[in-house]
Amino acid sequence: MSKKKKVVILISGGMDSTVALYDSVEKFDVVTALSFDYGSKHNRKEMPFAVYHCKKLGILHKVIKLDFIDKYFQSHLLKSGGSIPDGHYDEQVMKETVVPFRNGIMLSIAAGFSESERAHGLVIAVHAGDHAIYPDCRKDFMKCMSDAIRLGTYAEIKLISPFISMTKARILLRGVELGVDLSRTWSCYKGRNIHCGTCGTCIERREAFILSGISDPTEYESSEPLPDIRLPGCGHE
Repeated sequence: MSKKKKVVILISGGMDSTVALYDSVEKFDVVTALSFDYGSKHNRKEMPFAVYHCKKLGILHKVIKLDFIDKYFQSHLLKSGGSIPDGHYDEQVMKETVVPFRNGIMLSIAAGFSESERAHGLVIAVHAGDHAIYPDCRKDFMKCMSDAIRLGTYAEIKLISPFISMTKARILLRGVELGVDLSRTWSCYKGRNIHCGTCGTCIERREAFILSGISDPTEYESSEPLPDIRLPGCGHE
């Protein structure tokens, strides 16, 4: 039997990265799961789910604080920013939730961490819907980052994006296949006690359950009718 490749995975506690964790455990030797506390409005709601799933799977979980992002960067996603807008993710107003070069910064740190851990791969759960408004989630960007990480590390660490061409609904179905408790994931950018149901990432979450035909276990403040369902679903988890 061939030995599984050692990888580090980025996990936020959102649906995409949580399913990626379970998917990676099946395929690789996951040495560490990394979360970043960068001052987003929903960090405090996501993080406990990242902790829960890592503990359940027996995966070492570490949190890296990036306080400077909330302090110096401009984004409504951050605690220092304005209100989270409602609406679908491919609407222009949703660009207000973009954190400038967030994935570039996190992947750079994670690459150094991965080499220090003697890993040969780094997993990130970006998916097809992210491409709409997040430039640091698109295939061209991920290819460039993959090349930079490979060329910039002695271990020639490989950037692994298993969901890069998948919709949110398909990721959800993969989670069901893997037995992931999707009720123990967080999406809402507003970071209140329960999901708001109307912000872009809540709409995307609701869409994914509808499109996949899976019963949605999530409690929402509002279950008002969705805008026209669009494919692929979008998100940044």
